[in-house]
Amino acid sequence: MSKLFKSFFRKIRLYLKVTRASGIARRYFVMNGFDGAMTAFGIILGSWIAGVSNPAVIVLAGLGACLAMGLSGFFGAYMAERAERERHLKELEKATHNHVDPIQYEASRFVEFYVALIDGLSPTLTAIISIIPFILVSAGWMSIGDAYIVSMILALITLFLLGIYLGKISKENGWLYGIAMLIVGAFTALIIFFIQIFLGA
Repeated sequence: MSKLFKSFFRKIRLYLKVTRASGIARRYFVMNGFDGAMTAFGIILGSWIAGVSNPAVIVLAGLGACLAMGLSGFFGAYMAERAERERHLKELEKATHNHVDPIQYEASRFVEFYVALIDGLSPTLTAIISIIPFILVSAGWMSIGDAYIVSMILALITLFLLGIYLGKISKENGWLYGIAMLIVGAFTALIIFFIQIFLGA
């Protein structure tokens, strides 16, 4: 079984190397993970300001957003990546007079799905993290007030960690990127807060 897994991961590394898709996948993960975290943060903050006390409302809104982002991200990335890979293969076929290494076709097919999966899963996962406290409220393990606090903290931590990861990718100061992400989160919170005050006035 371990040999099978090792062989599988070796093949994945080979496919990513052949297609040079690692950087694309990382960018998708950060960008869409950020979208998911910010969307959940916005839903939770808006619900808190509006005084929503029913956790099911927040859970359903959050899961609905997760599902929408996940599906649109997956299918959108799959179609875009497939078109890009098809174009690249046709260019290779023309340059080599149809003598393209078969590994190029295998790698392209794998990467189309791989990139789409990351694009679809990253916003879903980052959004669900922030919704978990409200699921615990529904189960009777946490109060709604505590859930709001914990949820917003989780959303900000997620943003900070995405910033750290982005800094690591760019080989720059991850803490600065993390703080930048937090500033974006705080700025978004202010916008939502003022919108809610304006609409409630």
